Amino acid sequence: MPFELSLRYSTPLTPIPDLDEVLREFLRLVGYLPEGEEGRGSEGPIAQSLAYRLVRDCLLKDPSRAWYVEELTAVLHTSKPTVYRHVNKLKSLDLLEEVGGVADGKGRKGYRLRYGNLARAWDFTEANAQNALRRYRETVNHLQALIEKAPNETSIKPPAMPRVVRDRGSGR
Repeated sequence: MPFELSLRYSTPLTPIPDLDEVLREFLRLVGYLPEGEEGRGSEGPIAQSLAYRLVRDCLLKDPSRAWYVEELTAVLHTSKPTVYRHVNKLKSLDLLEEVGGVADGKGRKGYRLRYGNLARAWDFTEANAQNALRRYRETVNHLQALIEKAPNETSIKPPAMPRVVRDRGSGR
C-alpha cells in the first residue's frame, strides 16, 4: 500500500485545549478528513462522521486493542467496504498496523494504532515522510545535474499557440 500524507504549513495546535477540536484539525491537516466544518454529502458535522468516529471512538479510546472489521461495522453502523476504505486510508498514513487474530482461531486481521500509541505511530509516519522527501531531493538534484549538463537540450520553449483563423466574411 502506498504511503500518502498531505503536508501543509500550519502553526502547532498546542494553544487549543479541546481534544476534539485538535483531533479534527490534525486529521484534516494530514488529509484524512475533508476540508471544511461539514463532511461530504449528508454526513453532517465532522464529529459525527464515520471517519472521525472510527479514530476517536474506537482507535483512540483503546489504542492497544485490535479492532476487527466486523466489530467496527457493528460499532459504527456501516458496511464492511466503508470500514475498509477508512482503515486503508489510515494504513496509507502508516498510523495503523495489522494484528493477526490467531488467538480466536479464525485467522482474521485486526487493526490498531501502530505500537498502541498515537505519538509512536506518528514517529513511523514522520520517518516515511522524511524518506519520501529525501527521494524527492535526490530526483531534484539529478534533474538539476541533467539541466546543467545539457543546457541546449533543456532550454524551455513556450508551447506553440494554435493559429486563429478569422472568418473575413463575418466582419470580425
